[in-house]
Amino acid sequence: MSQGQVSHGSVSNDPVSTDPISGGTASRAFLELRGIHKRFGGVHALRGVGFTIEPGEAYHLLGENGCGKSTVIKIMSGAHAPDEGEIVLEGRRFRALNPIQSLAAGIETVYQDLSLLPNLTVAENVALNEQLVAHGGALARLFDRGRLRRTAQAALEVVGLPTAPAYLSAIVSDLPLAQRQLVAIARAIATRAKMVIMDEPTTSLTRREVDNLIAVVERLRSENVAVLFVTHKLDECYRIGGHAIVFRDGQCVGQGPLANYTKHQLTEMMTGRHIDGARYRTGAPQAEELFAADGLSLPPSLARVSFSLRRGEILGITGLADSGRNELATAIAGVTPAAEGRIRINGKVQRIGHPSQAIRLGIGYVPEDRLGEGLFLDKSIFENEIALVVQDLANAVGIVDRAKGRALADKISRDMRLNTGNIDLPVGALSGGNQQRVLIGRWLSILPKLLVLHGPTVGVDVGSKDTIYKVIQQLAEAGMGLVIVSDDLPELLQNCDRILVMNSGRIVAEYAADAATEDQLYQAMLASRPQPSASPETIR
Repeated sequence: MSQGQVSHGSVSNDPVSTDPISGGTASRAFLELRGIHKRFGGVHALRGVGFTIEPGEAYHLLGENGCGKSTVIKIMSGAHAPDEGEIVLEGRRFRALNPIQSLAAGIETVYQDLSLLPNLTVAENVALNEQLVAHGGALARLFDRGRLRRTAQAALEVVGLPTAPAYLSAIVSDLPLAQRQLVAIARAIATRAKMVIMDEPTTSLTRREVDNLIAVVERLRSENVAVLFVTHKLDECYRIGGHAIVFRDGQCVGQGPLANYTKHQLTEMMTGRHIDGARYRTGAPQAEELFAADGLSLPPSLARVSFSLRRGEILGITGLADSGRNELATAIAGVTPAAEGRIRINGKVQRIGHPSQAIRLGIGYVPEDRLGEGLFLDKSIFENEIALVVQDLANAVGIVDRAKGRALADKISRDMRLNTGNIDLPVGALSGGNQQRVLIGRWLSILPKLLVLHGPTVGVDVGSKDTIYKVIQQLAEAGMGLVIVSDDLPELLQNCDRILVMNSGRIVAEYAADAATEDQLYQAMLASRPQPSASPETIR
């Protein structure tokens, strides 16, 4: 049997979980879910869900966070067993799949948290599943290193990552988030899968990397592989084409060819309400300068970056992954301080060499990776939201005034429109949109003058985006300065007053957000050298 081909017997030899279909005409479908229900305690996560996946087709699983998308993925990949319903896989009925059955049948999944093994190498992460399936779920004492390397090189080349020995042997935890995302995708296509599930695959990717991923999807489809995207980015869905499967409140509320729906129709199906796609920004900044950077440098990432921000202004900063935009965000927040240059706050020169100094000066920083760098997932909403002000809530002997703390956490939850009335819930149990609101709310506890939002809606559904954008506008109207660092160009155009474009560690262009277009921004991002008319010295 060739790699990636699985006999029915190897999948359906468990008499408890399978019931072979007898008679009838063979279906073209690779996978079909019928009447799937799943409950977690008192939560009815899936309510009679059913849909069909056919070979060589692209599907987009759409819906707000918490609507059941992740649960149905885990049922298809064997991580969860449904309470009711059945799974029909290549003409064989199952009450449930286990992970090895799913992998052996050719179902590969890239989860939102990537599920990489951080202490292993790139090659080991990419090619591990192949050897796991080959040994029936139990790894041999030693890897087949030659096969491991060949499999990894082939998959990495497809997603546009290096294939040199040094990269193959790099430890995954040392890679930037965007590269880890691509490694996870490479792992999914390393074996000859029949279906690839991608849960938010483009959250950390630049537009250039997204273009490459779309080409990968086309290649998979041409090889008769089905692709299921779980995403909130409708523009990317339309670029890929295929079929929409729309979830709301644990039910499938619509499915069919993507071309049959407008973006507004899909949004209303997902949320149950109308969300306008117009600009959120209606106010204007004040005249007073709040913050200024003069000649910030951090070789090789930043080269004499200068800009200013007024009170009540929303400034967007964008660029490709290696443009310096991420390093600029962390330099402002003191996470990776600039080696040269000055920062002025309210006209006074300040030195920010550590995050604690930035906090004392009234600068808040919401990191891009909320799971790895932002939240305490095993702690409650209450504990997360007061984390920065615990000392202020403590008395002389260090005992925290819990009543004051809970009052503060309750207020933050209301202000951030958190979809739960219980601040004692662990943050890890919340949807991505609610987690992001908790993280932003934590920084509001210090009453910042300037808030740096690095990818503020990464992995967040359309309804939560709407909520977060409205909160951002309210903060600006109250006089706070905000910097949004993002490669989500519609996000910047809808929310900002100005947008700065970075390339090769420099600011190369500046645009008024209400007059710019996505194409203008993207062309500036791709420019090979700084544009003379928009040098750092002229941007003030």
